[in-house]
Amino acid sequence: MSPLAHSIVRGVLGLGLFAIVTAGVVGLTHSVTFERIASNRLASQYQVLEEVVPAALHDNALVDDTVTLSAAEELGQENTFTAWQARQNGNVTAVILPTITHKGYSGDIALLVGIKANGELTGVRVLSHQETPGLGDKIEARKSDWIKQFEGLSLGNPPAEQWTVKKNGGSFDAFTGATITPRAVVNAVQDSLEYFAAHRERLLEILEGGPSEPIQ
Repeated sequence: MSPLAHSIVRGVLGLGLFAIVTAGVVGLTHSVTFERIASNRLASQYQVLEEVVPAALHDNALVDDTVTLSAAEELGQENTFTAWQARQNGNVTAVILPTITHKGYSGDIALLVGIKANGELTGVRVLSHQETPGLGDKIEARKSDWIKQFEGLSLGNPPAEQWTVKKNGGSFDAFTGATITPRAVVNAVQDSLEYFAAHRERLLEILEGGPSEPIQ
């Protein structure tokens, strides 16, 4: 083999080895990163669930205690989705419903709505949104306490016609320069309460029995 050919072969082998090593490093990095991201996401989800239903109301691991529900237009869910159940001494104390409103100022707003078995709200938190920074983003618990005002409320408290912002004759404050965002959240929470009320008996019964099929 000529020196030139030998040099070419050595170069090709070197590049091949480099590619293999690089691919291995990238694969390992992706695996480690993916696991870390998944772990962080799970921890974040668990934290939000705990904020929606306080520890005093349950003794189970919320993140692992789930129920499958059929598509629900009133919750903005177009396909089957997962809700969470809070239990204490084996009894269902609350349900956490994921709700999506399409009426945000800049797009969808995803919420978690916690509702006690008696129909009272335990808490509401925003999972994601695209609202204007400094205005609509005040729906986030880390930006203001506005979202915490729902705790303890229920259908009838306030009356149905007052489940909107004060600008529209309701009971809830809006943000200066931003009415659409809080109004969308208030309406979504009310829709969640109405969904719970409409499915309460069956929902709690299936949760307690461990459903094998989605709630219709």
